[in-house]
Amino acid sequence: MKVKFQGKEVTLIGNELKVGGKFPDFTATNNSLEQVSLKDTKGIRIFLSVPSIDTPVCDLEVKTFNKRASELEGVTVYTISMDLPFAQGRWCGAEGIENVVTLSDYKDRDFGNSTGTYVKELGLLTRAAFVVDSDNKITYAKYLEEIADYPNYDEILEAAKKAK
Repeated sequence: MKVKFQGKEVTLIGNELKVGGKFPDFTATNNSLEQVSLKDTKGIRIFLSVPSIDTPVCDLEVKTFNKRASELEGVTVYTISMDLPFAQGRWCGAEGIENVVTLSDYKDRDFGNSTGTYVKELGLLTRAAFVVDSDNKITYAKYLEEIADYPNYDEILEAAKKAK
């Protein structure tokens, strides 16, 4: 898997996830400083890995999914970044984010290592999207070739609508 940041190739740590495989267990921290793992999530889920919600591309990505999440009955959208939970909570409050759950991977980098999204050179997560069905099967997996690019919102939402 080749990923670039501003045109320069970077190294992803962990194994690349593929459609048809099982989504790996992970731990991350919610805005209340509680540990969250895969077993704490249920139903159809969209997991969005982003470098930092406080950057223009990530900001728009989370806001777009927050707005469009209402199209997805029974689907939960999670955005995971290395941002501290306090910063995520402030940002969500300031931006009116109510339909996306933010999780932080700052403490153990477990989500990044488990999903192959941890960028060695940056200490951040790459931009990726995963749709996971109620049996934890991956039905959509996309690592963006350029971290600074926007994801294909329609493609991700369509994959979530088709998941069972």
